[in-house]
Amino acid sequence: MLARTIMVQGTASHAGKSILVAALCRIFYQDGLKVAPFKSQNMALNSYVTAQGGEMGRAQVVQAEAAGIEPDVNMNPILLKPTGNASSQVIVLGRPLDNYSAESYHSKVASGLWGVVTRALDQLRHAYSVVVIEGAGSPAEVNLDDTEIVNMRVAREADAPVLLVADIDRGGALAAVVGTLELLRTEDRQRVKGIIINKFRGDVSIFQPAIDFLEQKTGIPVLGVIPFITDLRIQDEDSVVMEEKNYRSGGDDQKVQICVIRLPRLSNFTDFEPFEIDDDVELRYVRKVNEMGRPDLIIIPGSKNTIEDLLYLKETGLAGEIVSAAKKGTSVVGICGGFQMLGSELLDPDGTESSIEQLSGLGLLEMKTVFAKDKITSQVAAVINGGGEFLDGYAGELTGYEIHMGRTELGENLEHAFNIQKRSGRQVAVKDGAVSKNGNVWGTYIHGIFDNDGFRRHLISVLKQKKGIKGEQSGQVMSTYERRQRDYDRLADIVRSNLNMKLVYSILGI
Repeated sequence: MLARTIMVQGTASHAGKSILVAALCRIFYQDGLKVAPFKSQNMALNSYVTAQGGEMGRAQVVQAEAAGIEPDVNMNPILLKPTGNASSQVIVLGRPLDNYSAESYHSKVASGLWGVVTRALDQLRHAYSVVVIEGAGSPAEVNLDDTEIVNMRVAREADAPVLLVADIDRGGALAAVVGTLELLRTEDRQRVKGIIINKFRGDVSIFQPAIDFLEQKTGIPVLGVIPFITDLRIQDEDSVVMEEKNYRSGGDDQKVQICVIRLPRLSNFTDFEPFEIDDDVELRYVRKVNEMGRPDLIIIPGSKNTIEDLLYLKETGLAGEIVSAAKKGTSVVGICGGFQMLGSELLDPDGTESSIEQLSGLGLLEMKTVFAKDKITSQVAAVINGGGEFLDGYAGELTGYEIHMGRTELGENLEHAFNIQKRSGRQVAVKDGAVSKNGNVWGTYIHGIFDNDGFRRHLISVLKQKKGIKGEQSGQVMSTYERRQRDYDRLADIVRSNLNMKLVYSILGI
């Protein structure tokens, strides 16, 4: 028997579709249903690697975790990773297909991937009892009607009732709902079975006349008004959320100041979210030299276009500021693309990421990186190889994942930071990363390395000692996994108490 389906679409991007799908997955899981998420096509720079080595969008990983299951590339068969200049790398069932311009993808490629979408959805419907489907952007983008493979075409294929979500925090929610419904084809409009108003602040009773108006105007019930939820550490894949990050200079001398450089093509910013649960850390994202303040640790994150983002660092003066800070003793760490930038030279002879074939790096580590067409995507387990103030004194296993197309060669006097002992479940012996002689500058290709709670706390302890902060860590720190599970339950409780779940189940046919 095929799984029942229900689809969450939005009146616009960032309306809260992903988080509501995660909430529904958690609620159905709590209620004893075998549930899986599905989003046929994502555009995001935050991605994840499954146990099988397939790359997929972060939102479906979160939704799968909320549903109590392992992520599967069938949950997100198509991932678009923007490379800049209106082009994206297209990932199909976890593997890179090629880079395409937006025009070329929509006119020549997308329609040919419809079979991939339907087969992935079919596999999930045979394996689970409920599939919660997420749309993308808005279903009312009439210019994409003939080529879209992520909104109403998917709803028709799955015969899924649709819940339409509007973000009231942005304003214009009523007009967005009515306008979206007005622009839909008649058959698609009839598929919309409920309206959800999301991110509401204030007294819901004052909003009741608007609810009455919507129901009378559209003939569709408003299933609930979800409050604006704060203090949830549920990972997001949408770069729009970066606008909500803090860019102010840090000022608390009793906290470790960690500064993440906000690159234009920053990828996997979820690498650094674990620091946000540590009470003795202040994490900031900065775009300009005057936002740097006096950090104790500078992190250069991953990038979908490393050479272009390195050029941005040089043009804005951030490169010089980072180098100067490192020479004065400030700790600097690079993750993936950020690790590559720490070297002496970056080469892209085949135009894999950029039209710029060669660019000198920051010169903080004696190494060079050459970009290649083949892409490494794997979950890994590693141990410390290098020394220095951060890497000495930690002996535990580290887990994470690799997503990169570059190969880095170290100079004779440079030491690898880590030994990868397992890739995608297979025993290996692969050197990773690099560390400076004094250990103050290091980098790695391993994403998710700060999710290792013991290692992260070790780094923070070293930084506190360097800064002269005395005393133990303030407050109790739960593990990143425990924190996420708690937040999934909290999210489910909030949505369940503000959504007419009886009607949702009726719409679902259960």
